[in-house]
Amino acid sequence: MFDRLKLLLEKAGNIAGEKDPDKLIPMLADLAKSILEADRCSLFLFDQDRNVLYTLVAHGGVRIEVSPDKGIVGAAFRNKEPLLIPDAYSDPRFNPEVDKQTGYKTRNIIALPLIDSRENVIGVFQVINKHGGDFTDEDMQILQLISVYASNSLESSRLYAKLKSAYRETVLRLSHASEYKDQDTYNHIVRIGLMANLIARKLGFDQEFCENIQLAAPMHDIGKIGIPDAILLKKGKLDPEEWEVMKTHTILGYDILKDSENELLQMAARIALEHHERWDGTGYPYGKSGEDISVEARITTISDVFDALTSKRPYKDPWPVSEAVKYMKDLSGKQFDPNIIETFFQNLDEILKIKEEYKD
Repeated sequence: MFDRLKLLLEKAGNIAGEKDPDKLIPMLADLAKSILEADRCSLFLFDQDRNVLYTLVAHGGVRIEVSPDKGIVGAAFRNKEPLLIPDAYSDPRFNPEVDKQTGYKTRNIIALPLIDSRENVIGVFQVINKHGGDFTDEDMQILQLISVYASNSLESSRLYAKLKSAYRETVLRLSHASEYKDQDTYNHIVRIGLMANLIARKLGFDQEFCENIQLAAPMHDIGKIGIPDAILLKKGKLDPEEWEVMKTHTILGYDILKDSENELLQMAARIALEHHERWDGTGYPYGKSGEDISVEARITTISDVFDALTSKRPYKDPWPVSEAVKYMKDLSGKQFDPNIIETFFQNLDEILKIKEEYKD
């Protein structure tokens, strides 16, 4: 028992840092399978809208859906009670249909309900076929410990997902506040974020960076909130004094975002400040060049320019993709980072899928 508890604690540290349910659930299933020396483990979650229990992971099988009113899993779910079944086929609640379809032979089962902090059953842990014998009371105790951890982890991951979704929506709506004044569309900022994420992935950045740039890139023009409408919405060319005011939107955006301790907003601040800098140093506000410009700003600039060129606006028709590609390639090493723009156009098919899926 001591060795198994020690292994559980060692594995729990790794699991604690995982927030993605699609990754967390297989980790928990693998942990239970290993510690209990079982053949298979399934973690069922309850879908209230459809009234089914479904697996995101099932060792040795595909996704399974079962009714909460039937079977061993359903009984554990309905009664909120752990079940230790030494002989599956002698239990009238056991449904042998899956075995018949797959040719698998279920011998013994442990099924434990997953209960959240409000005493709601959110799923069931099921472990099948102990290697070399029968499940014991000690196995049940170990699985109860894992199940408590699983319930807490799943509840936290669901809350994290909801908070992340709400945060994403807030950021996009905040980003749109500046674009709304500037006659750009909500889908424009969504596309920029998705394009930036795609290119960051192709360049080899990790998941956190890619997720952050998807939300940070749409905030590049947030400083336009502080530009007078007489300048921002002026029809025709700006005079030199007006142009100098317009250029300050980069610094205004940076000032809005810079003091946050949040990594995403820190990235957004750098993008807001630097998205009009140029690779050759002729941009603004500070004339930065090359890799002195943050990579997130260099990625965002290319995504923004391509989407703007190929999108219809009240003041212009969309450029043909071929013309936009030629124009931007001619500016490689001048306005744009040569490596990033090459990567961008190497993945043009995926870029165009984003434009089609989120077209105006």
